[in-house]
Amino acid sequence: MARRRSTAGRGNRRRAGLTPRPTERLLGFALAIGSGLVVTLAVAIGISAVASGVGTRIGDAANAVAKAASGGAGGQSGTTAGGADAGSAGVSCPAVKAVQVGSVRVPAGPIAGYCQDRLINAAHIINAARAQGIGTRTQAIGVMTAMGESSLVNIDHGDAVGPDSRGLFQQRDNGAWGTYSDRMTPYIAATHFFDKLVRLPSWKTLAPTEAAHEVQVNADANHYASYWPAAVAVVEALSGPVPQ
Repeated sequence: MARRRSTAGRGNRRRAGLTPRPTERLLGFALAIGSGLVVTLAVAIGISAVASGVGTRIGDAANAVAKAASGGAGGQSGTTAGGADAGSAGVSCPAVKAVQVGSVRVPAGPIAGYCQDRLINAAHIINAARAQGIGTRTQAIGVMTAMGESSLVNIDHGDAVGPDSRGLFQQRDNGAWGTYSDRMTPYIAATHFFDKLVRLPSWKTLAPTEAAHEVQVNADANHYASYWPAAVAVVEALSGPVPQ
C-alpha cells in the first residue's frame, strides 16, 4: 500500500516563504518610503510648475495694465485732458499729437470711444455752431445727430432708405442741404443742420433726440437718444460744460 506523504512539511515551507525576514522587511519599508518621497516630489514639482505659470500670467496681465496706464512704449497716455470716460473702455487710439481745428483743439482720444479722426469731425460741428452763437447744449445735439447718422464718419454713400444721402448728417440730395460738396464738407453740412434747427419754434426746449428728429425727419424719433451721453462727453472735452 502506497504511503501518503505528509503535507505538513510543504505547508510549513509555504508559510516560511511568505514570512519576510527582518532584512527583507527593512528593504520593503525603505522602498515604500522612497516611492512615497518620489510621488511627493513629483506632486510638489507639478504644483510649483502650475503656480509658476499662473504667476507668469498674472504678472503679464499686471504689466499690460501698467503699460496701458502709462500710455504704452511711447509714454503718451491714451487718456486725454478733458477726457476719456467709461465709453472709452477697451478703445485704443493711435498715439498722435493734438491738432487745432478752427477754435477747437482735438486730442488723440479716446473720448467716449472716439479717436482723433472722428473727433475732428465733431470739432467741425462745434465750430459751425460757435459761428452762429450756439451754446454747448445745442453743439451736443449736432454731435449726437452725426453720431446717430454716421458714427462721426464723413461717409460718401447712403443706405437703402436714402441712397442719395451723404456726409456726417446723411443729408439728402433734395436741394434742402446744398450741393454734393456742401453735404460732404463737415463744417458746411453742420451749418445747414443748425440753420434748420434754430428755425424750429421750440428748439431750445425740445429734448435732444426730438430736436434732432425734427431736423432729420428720421423714422424713429428716439433714434438719437442713446448717443446723447457720448455727445455730451465729447462736447464737454472739446468745448466746455453742457447744461442739462
